Amino acid sequence: MTKTNPWKLLLLSAAIVTGAPALAQSDYPSKPVRIVVPFAAGGTTDITARVIADELTKALKQSVVVDNKGGAGGNIGAAEVARSAPDGYTFLMGTPGTQAINQFLYPKMPYDTAKDFAPVSFVVRVPNVLVVNPALGARNLKDLIAIAKAKPGGLSYGSPGNGTTGHLSTELFKSGANIFVTHIPYRGSGPMLVDLMGGQVQMAIDNLPSAMPHIKAGKLVALGVTGEKPSPQLPDVPPIASLLPGYAAESWFVLMAPAGTPPAIVNKVSAEVDKILKKPEIIERFKGLGAEPVGGTPEQLGQFITAETRKWSQVVKSSGAKID
Repeated sequence: MTKTNPWKLLLLSAAIVTGAPALAQSDYPSKPVRIVVPFAAGGTTDITARVIADELTKALKQSVVVDNKGGAGGNIGAAEVARSAPDGYTFLMGTPGTQAINQFLYPKMPYDTAKDFAPVSFVVRVPNVLVVNPALGARNLKDLIAIAKAKPGGLSYGSPGNGTTGHLSTELFKSGANIFVTHIPYRGSGPMLVDLMGGQVQMAIDNLPSAMPHIKAGKLVALGVTGEKPSPQLPDVPPIASLLPGYAAESWFVLMAPAGTPPAIVNKVSAEVDKILKKPEIIERFKGLGAEPVGGTPEQLGQFITAETRKWSQVVKSSGAKID
């Protein structure tokens, strides 16, 4: 009878245990993957997630589904992802609110923005656009600033809600232009745009996809975009930065995973998303929404979010915005 060397058994057991995660990762994904959208269906966040989910389903040969979990400025859906198992089967379509702004607005957060997520992919950036009611008579940014300075506190601006990029982008504009305009928050872009076109408020900064139909119809006048360069959809509308150097306040949509998700899985998904964002048909589809595909590595995304967090913390502080 041959004796079994106990050291060989120990080494074999260790190899099996340490090899299990690697084997599991090489088989990834073996079941459906979920992308949580922290807002209701139909918005830009939701549309972006569904484009990526459809393409990842083909690339990963496994269903990738979108799960809408709206509420509290995105905090409810983001918190669910933060608490999920870090196994590569749950992701978040993050926004400036969930990943940078909300932590400075809400007195109590259900997750730690910096510690509870792992960056995966920078999907798209979407410029916002400054629009005014045609009756205001402003045909460019200088006109608007002159009108506002002639009537301190006499103008009002609408936003999709407290703490949204529309709200804080306008506060950033007010600060740079040294004007005072009263903030009127709404429950989303829809009702805000209705009142803007009706003259109840005179100006607003909103996502390009939601404002574009009204600009094309002549019901709103676009004076400036919030990106660093003109938008292909509005080539004749200058960046606000052309008048206020350094101004930049784009919306962006990023894929995040729960902290602790294995790097091999994060890198695999990131690489697939990068390939998707380079497809001509996907580029055209996002361009039609006024969005610019970005891509890049998880490390680059992490650096971007850190910089955005610094910027928005200062904007929130100067605006005095708070949400109870």
